[in-house]
Amino acid sequence: MFYRGKEGQWSWIFHRLTGVGVLLFLITHILDTMLVWFGPNIYNRVIMIYRHPLFKFAEIGLFAAVLYHSLNGIRIILIDFWPAGTRHHKQMFYIEITVFVLAMAVVTTIMMGH
Repeated sequence: MFYRGKEGQWSWIFHRLTGVGVLLFLITHILDTMLVWFGPNIYNRVIMIYRHPLFKFAEIGLFAAVLYHSLNGIRIILIDFWPAGTRHHKQMFYIEITVFVLAMAVVTTIMMGH
């Protein structure tokens, strides 16, 4: 039988996806920073790519990934170390999503304004 997924499965999937996304960013960031070794001209040309408007959305996506991953990490810690955590994991998931959406609304507004 196919598992239809509930809060626990969705939080697990999003936690893994955001973790991989942040890891890919870190690898990319390390590689583009290493371009300094090849001289300032090459480094500056590559860094100029990040001024493209598409990267504004990528920055917002990166912030969203870090925010979700950290909020869900806190939820996981509460479930693991708070004896009643497993009984309240659904409520904690919805609180997490609410905080995420509110924070993203504020941060997106600020980031798009600059």
